[in-house]
Amino acid sequence: MKVWDGLVRLLHWTLVAAVATAWLSTLGLGFVRWHEPAGYVALATVAIRLVWGLTGSSFAKFSEFVCGAGSVLRYVRQLRTNKEPRYIGHNPLGGWMVVALLACVASLGLTGWLYTTDAFWGEAWLDRLHYVLAWTLLGLIALHLTGVVFTSVRHRENLVQAMFTGRKKPLSPSENLDNLL
Repeated sequence: MKVWDGLVRLLHWTLVAAVATAWLSTLGLGFVRWHEPAGYVALATVAIRLVWGLTGSSFAKFSEFVCGAGSVLRYVRQLRTNKEPRYIGHNPLGGWMVVALLACVASLGLTGWLYTTDAFWGEAWLDRLHYVLAWTLLGLIALHLTGVVFTSVRHRENLVQAMFTGRKKPLSPSENLDNLL
């Protein structure tokens, strides 16, 4: 069944490429000039995703996958007992991971841009904040990838493939009941 539309997938992989380029450009491999443009691409990608998260297709909308603390806690309890339901879109933890990743990338883009302005050029606190945000993003990415692998194995579905194709197998009748409980 169709889950993630073409724009969601394009934005996801554009963000992956932009963040990877920005990160790799800091490693002294001779292409540091790509850091700033990659940051702007990432920032623009987040802006478009925010708009699409409010106006886009069903599974793209934040209102469809960002849930309250009670739902997240219930899901964590279910995870600990190996009884968590399978979700077609993002599960409650995955929904909040999307929010955390987008917020972190937006904060990185903003601090990077501020550092280029006359008002903030050379400010040590801003440079330090940008650095801390970069490492925070790396940690979030590691958690995200761990969650993708864990969920793929647990529910026997290839989430990476789904992010390329936009398709996942539909919920079975018993899985539909699990999601209601």
